Amino acid sequence: MTPTFDPAELRAFYDRPVDAVLADADAPRAHEALLLALEEGALRAAEPDGQGGWRANAWVKQAILCGFRRTQLAEQPGPGFPMYDKTAYPARALSLDDQVRLVPGGSAIRRGAHVAPGVVVMPPAYVNVGAWVGPGTMIDSHALVGSCAQVGARVHLSAGAQVGGVLEPAGAMPVVVEDDAFVGGLVGLFEGVRVRARAVIAAGVVLTGSTVLHDLVRGRQVVREVPEGAVVVPGTRPAAGAYARERGIALAAPVIVKYRDGKTDAATALEQALR
Repeated sequence: MTPTFDPAELRAFYDRPVDAVLADADAPRAHEALLLALEEGALRAAEPDGQGGWRANAWVKQAILCGFRRTQLAEQPGPGFPMYDKTAYPARALSLDDQVRLVPGGSAIRRGAHVAPGVVVMPPAYVNVGAWVGPGTMIDSHALVGSCAQVGARVHLSAGAQVGGVLEPAGAMPVVVEDDAFVGGLVGLFEGVRVRARAVIAAGVVLTGSTVLHDLVRGRQVVREVPEGAVVVPGTRPAAGAYARERGIALAAPVIVKYRDGKTDAATALEQALR
């Protein structure tokens, strides 16, 4: 099957009611074109808006969802025990030409994910459909890059880091981790959080769309975004009420303790912050 859709035609195909897309005899050909465009990076589920922000491409996410709805479960080939998934999104087979280090040991990259040259994937890790991973990024063991998550260039995702994605609703923003950010071990990023360039997040920090991030340097609160160059570490704040006061109960409250300057790398900035 050779896809013959250019980007404008592909968008026109999917920018219709879902039932019309699913009933179209050209749906398999359009789906293959979609996968190839996503893998090449020509299409993205979310992208910079040119004004310092990001926008979700709802039609791309809707197109991915159509693939799930159009296909059925089937046994998937692979080593070890049998696997069963929708036929629209099998594991992606890389070649040497992709120049991605996919280290042996049980990792998987799903079709429809863009993984740029120079990326290193340590086992076991997983990159889901619609994700975009920039050149030179490290995805360490047990790390997850969720569906449609956007991860920039030269990012370090440490062991156990969870970069959540989102497919539904189609207009919702996935998690974005921008260039040169450092994401520590067992960090959780969910619900459309944006980690801006060169930020450093220490091990164990969990950020969601409603988490209040306390900026101790600039005396402010930040929600849904880690500012550029910020160094974030776990913190606590007293829980409200007499019961909590009597028992010394505190709630998690991640804090910005410093900002990287032009001369400090991520490891140095984090080490200094944690002293």
